[in-house]
Amino acid sequence: MKEKILQGSYTINAPVEDVYRIISDFERAPEYFPIVAKSMKVIKRDGNNLEIEATSNTFGMNFKVIMKTTLMPNKGFKSINESGLAIEDEVFSLVAIPEGTRIDYINKVTIKNNILRAFSRLIIGKGALKFWEFAYINRLKKILKA
Repeated sequence: MKEKILQGSYTINAPVEDVYRIISDFERAPEYFPIVAKSMKVIKRDGNNLEIEATSNTFGMNFKVIMKTTLMPNKGFKSINESGLAIEDEVFSLVAIPEGTRIDYINKVTIKNNILRAFSRLIIGKGALKFWEFAYINRLKKILKA
């Protein structure tokens, strides 16, 4: 199965610690990011390793997701997210910069379904990254501005 890679860098005008506090509070993600996070519950915690049951919204459809996430305090997180649709290998890195925080995001997506894989070029790419920026990054900027 060939993976698709989504990648972007974003500047948030807030300290790394403030950004990390929001992005690592997974159980409040539906409150913070309601367009994409419908529910999240940490079902297992071992230090910085979490297992999370989530319902996410992708292009208007809800999907159950199991997230195996490793927190990197004040540096971001890494997560393997598996749903009926895909397996995602996601890295969310935080870097302190003079303007605040740079988020370096990379998500390697492997579509499970052969039929959907044929259309993955249409649904995974710049459009998906723009949607994620709208639903997550822009919302994060708004939260941290308040």
